[in-house]
Amino acid sequence: MSLGLNTGLVDIPSETLPTPEGGEAYQSGSALKAILSVFVENKLAVIGAGLIVFFILFCFLGPLIYHTQQVFTNPNIKDQGPSLKHLLGTDDTGFDNLGRLMLGGQTSLEVGIAAALLAVCIGVIWGATAGLVGGFVDAAMMRIVDSMLAIPFLLLLILLGAIFSTSVPELIIAIAFVAWLGPARLVRGETLSLRVREYVQAVRVMGGSQRRVLLRHIIPNSIGVVVVNATFQVADAIVAVATLSFLGFGIAPPATNWGLELSNGTTYVFAGYWWLIYPAGVCIVLTVMAFNFVGDALRDSLEVRLQRR
Repeated sequence: MSLGLNTGLVDIPSETLPTPEGGEAYQSGSALKAILSVFVENKLAVIGAGLIVFFILFCFLGPLIYHTQQVFTNPNIKDQGPSLKHLLGTDDTGFDNLGRLMLGGQTSLEVGIAAALLAVCIGVIWGATAGLVGGFVDAAMMRIVDSMLAIPFLLLLILLGAIFSTSVPELIIAIAFVAWLGPARLVRGETLSLRVREYVQAVRVMGGSQRRVLLRHIIPNSIGVVVVNATFQVADAIVAVATLSFLGFGIAPPATNWGLELSNGTTYVFAGYWWLIYPAGVCIVLTVMAFNFVGDALRDSLEVRLQRR
């Protein structure tokens, strides 16, 4: 959508206006183009997106190129240092450590992304419903959220992890059960702002149902907040997976994840076996940072007030 300058004689499209020296041209074009433009300007976000793509390729395509055996232990080659045959050495059970990182990354990313999506979906529906209906329903629903938030996050996570941590689906449910509270409060606050807008009032005047208002207007107009929160939820979920596994509540071997690898490696922290400690820790840190960088950039891109004109 372009804006014109009314000179009193003729309307001159803004695209033909020269850019003032030292200033910036007005961004025209589609909303997606403007969002991408702001996103690309954030160098850390570009690096973060590159890291996310790298780890996805590393974890899911890497095993197809770098073949290793990750089912049966081999004590004859345990605790070997990096070599041409084992690029990152072997662990205390004889597994190739680089292949172990790839396998562990699959679990960490799958659980992190799936748990974040499930938590965001639950939180969006819960928060939007509470904010739209209001009154006693809103108060009751949000008191449930507040009561669960009053429980320390780590304590609740450990409790659920001890019950639901024997498989990947159960681990996803356990983390999502803790993580949906934040999105619920966020979307509820956004809904309280959106429900008094003119287009929502117009739908109600025309006889539109609450369900139509919720699905066609409230949730779609909250999508910016939801997308940004989802990226942070993925980072938090990956940390939660690593935390549970580090504390001994992860999935059972031979399955693994980066947190479990890090936990096993700390046993040899004074033995000089660096390949059992640092690679898993670096993978966790870089992945979490990457999702946070992307989340920050998406927040700036989707928030009109933060876009540079």
